Amino acid sequence: MRTRLLEIASSGFTLLLALLLAAGSSGCSLKKMALRSMADTLARSGDTFASDEDPELVRDAVPFSLKLMESLLADVPEHRGLLLTACSSFTQYAYAFVQVDASLIEQDEFEKAEAMKLRARQMYLRARDYCLRNLDVAYRGLQPHLTTDPAAAVKGIKEKDVPALYWTGASWGAAVSLGLDRPDLIADLPAVRALLGRAIELDEDYAQGAIHEAFIALDALPEAMGGSPARAREHFARAVELSKHLSAGPYVSLATTVVVAEQNRAEFEDLLKQALAIDPNKAPRLRLANLIAQKRARYLLEHVDLFFASNN
Repeated sequence: MRTRLLEIASSGFTLLLALLLAAGSSGCSLKKMALRSMADTLARSGDTFASDEDPELVRDAVPFSLKLMESLLADVPEHRGLLLTACSSFTQYAYAFVQVDASLIEQDEFEKAEAMKLRARQMYLRARDYCLRNLDVAYRGLQPHLTTDPAAAVKGIKEKDVPALYWTGASWGAAVSLGLDRPDLIADLPAVRALLGRAIELDEDYAQGAIHEAFIALDALPEAMGGSPARAREHFARAVELSKHLSAGPYVSLATTVVVAEQNRAEFEDLLKQALAIDPNKAPRLRLANLIAQKRARYLLEHVDLFFASNN
């Protein structure tokens, strides 16, 4: 079945050809028109690959789109739609095909896994920067205020920008989670919390509970970093409710953070089995994310002894 992602790639090639022809024959105005048309097409793609049933196909197809987006942004640097799509796409690619893969090999290939985690962190920061640029187009001067007074900085952001708030917080938070040995990244946690907090205040239901799911990992951090296992569990319950029990992500997230920290093996196994019991086809928009989460859940169940003391 032809996927939306392949349609986007095909459109990209077609528009690229149009751009080249325009650049060579009709001057600046037509070139700008072609650039805007191409940027609009890629921006509309959003997270369309999320419904794909073939993760390996997505893994192979997405890098072309990512580089095409970056090439276009050199010419249309303030195209908010394309900036947001670049941010969300880099974030999803880094998680699904770099960070998760690293977690599956770290017991046997530690050095390679560490290199992959570093690459994922760099991609998350790259994604964050695109999202910050997106927000800065509409809210000039936002970036520096996020580091000095994040709560005040996000207060004026409107509901229509919840996707930008979410993806900025998600990408930035993911980078922090892979950089807990870096004080400069840990210092960014208040900004991450402010962004996701404003998003959940404006639209708690966004993307079937995605903001609550992001807060599971954020609140699973040590209390000294603002974490709270109780709050993480509250966000888990709400994420499950909003996704109508069709997202495997919250189960895997809670299991690998709060539950491992509490060394509750029985709950760990139960959560992962619930994740695996979800039918990915019942929620097409969550299909790819569910397949990735279930891949990780299977690995975790097969290697459960690595995460718990022998007396448990």
